[in-house]
Amino acid sequence: MNSQLKVIAGAALLASVGSAMAQDMVVKIGHVGPTSGAIAHLGKDNELGARMAIDELNAKGVMIGGKKAKFELLAEDDAGDPKQGTAAAQKLVDSKVNGVIGHLNSGTSIPASKVYSDAGIPQISPSATNPKFTRNGYKTTFRVVADDVHLGGTLGRYAAKELKGMAIAVIDDRTAYGQGVADEFEKGVKGAGGKLVGREFTNDKATDFTAILTSLKGKKPDVVFFGGMDAVAGPMLRQMKQLGIEAKFVGGDGICSGELPKLAAGTMGDGQVVCAEAGGVEGESKKSLEAFKAKFKEKYKLDVQVYAPYVYDALNVMVAAMVKAGSAEPAKYLPVLAKTEGHKGVTGTISFDNKGDIKNGALTLYTYKGGARSEIAVVR
Repeated sequence: MNSQLKVIAGAALLASVGSAMAQDMVVKIGHVGPTSGAIAHLGKDNELGARMAIDELNAKGVMIGGKKAKFELLAEDDAGDPKQGTAAAQKLVDSKVNGVIGHLNSGTSIPASKVYSDAGIPQISPSATNPKFTRNGYKTTFRVVADDVHLGGTLGRYAAKELKGMAIAVIDDRTAYGQGVADEFEKGVKGAGGKLVGREFTNDKATDFTAILTSLKGKKPDVVFFGGMDAVAGPMLRQMKQLGIEAKFVGGDGICSGELPKLAAGTMGDGQVVCAEAGGVEGESKKSLEAFKAKFKEKYKLDVQVYAPYVYDALNVMVAAMVKAGSAEPAKYLPVLAKTEGHKGVTGTISFDNKGDIKNGALTLYTYKGGARSEIAVVR
C-alpha cells in the first residue's frame, strides 16, 4: 500500500471510530453509603445493589436519545458520617455525575441533599427515612421507602396494642435517623394509649450500655425500643441478656438486618425482636423480589442484608426517566423523574408525590426465629 492510500485508510478508520464514539454516551451515576465502619455490611449491600443494576443495564444496551448509553458507577464511602457525606457529595458533583443513588443514613442524606440541589443533580435515597429529608423544598430529592412518621408510628402502635406493652422504654443513638424514629415511636405509643416508663440515649459508636440498661431495669420494662443501627443493637441485646432484662426488643429498619443475630451473638430468643423495614411487597411482587435475592446471591455469594433491592429499583427508576426524557442531562430528565408513576420494580410499584416521597409506602414487620428473619405482616 502506497503512502497516499495509507493516509486515506487511516483517515477512514479514524472517521469510523469517531462515528462509533459519537453514537455512544457515558452516563455516570454516583452511589454513596457507609462502606467502612460499623455498618459497612449495610453500605456494601447497597453498593452491590447498584452494581447489579449497572451491569444489567449495560448488558441490555439501553438507548437514550438515539445513543447507546454506557453506565458507570462512581462509588463513594461516607462512613455514616455527615461531614464525610457532604465531602463525598461534592466529589460526585465535581465529577459531573448525571445522578446519585444514596445516601444510606438520614444523617448523611439530609446535608448531602443541599449539595446535590445546588448542583441540580437528582438524588434518590433507597433508605433515608427521616421526614426532614424531603421537607427542605429541594426539587432534586427523592426516596423509594416510607418515612419515619409511618415507620415509627406503626411500631409504637404495634408495641402498645399487639405486644401489649404495659411499660415501654425508649433508647436512641442521637443520630438524625435514631432520634427521629424514636420520637415517632413515642407518639405512636401515646396515641395507642401505651405507657412510657423511660427515655435514654447513647451514640452510634457505643459498645457499653450497662448504665442506661441498669437504669431502665429498675422500671421493669416489658418492651424496649431502640432507635439506631444493628451494630449497636447487637451488643445492646447481649447486655440486656446479661442483666436479666427479658423485654421484647423493638426497632426500625436500622436493626432489621440479616446480620443482627450474629451481632447479638446468639442471645436473641425466638420472637424476642420485632423490627420494621421501610418497604414491603405483597402478592405477585413477592416473586420479583425473591428472584432478585436469588440473582444477588448467585452473583455475589452473599445474602441481601436490607436495602440492596431498593438501591436496584432507585437506579432503574432514574434511568427510566432518562430514557423517557431522551436525555441523561439532569435538567432535562429531572422533571420526568418527578412525575414517575407506576414504575414496576422488584420492591413493588414506585410513584412519587410532590415532595419526592414514595406514594402509598409500605412497611414490613419482621421477627427472628432460628437466627433468621421471619415476616409478620406488610402494613400500609
